[in-house]
Amino acid sequence: MRPTIATILFIAGLMHFGILIASALVPLRLNWKRDLAALPRLHRQLFWVYGGYIVLSIVALGTISVLNAETLASGSLLARSVCAYIAVFWGIRLSLQTVLDARPFLTTWWLKAGYHTLTLVFASLTVVYGAAAIFS
Repeated sequence: MRPTIATILFIAGLMHFGILIASALVPLRLNWKRDLAALPRLHRQLFWVYGGYIVLSIVALGTISVLNAETLASGSLLARSVCAYIAVFWGIRLSLQTVLDARPFLTTWWLKAGYHTLTLVFASLTVVYGAAAIFS
């Protein structure tokens, strides 16, 4: 039995919440407390604000997808527009994988595996939502 586009979008929605696990590790693994200490207070605060907005966006995109998978698969203009936005969101994040140098921080096998898994997740989300935007 082939999964429907709604089922795939539901699963993609759940994948957003998995990404949050990696997001929670960023301040610890990148040692923000130590490395950002040299910056002025406003700059440190902005890092946390930007990080918070990204986390909130991921939570929102995942929640929208999980709760509205059928609607997102409907092919309506709004559904296709939301799917296109999500595809662009993750497509940009995927493209950043090619320019961000995470190698110095990938010090264990599980960090390397997690990094490559995230790359696959970003690519999958870009393809799934892009296909839903184009073909629904």
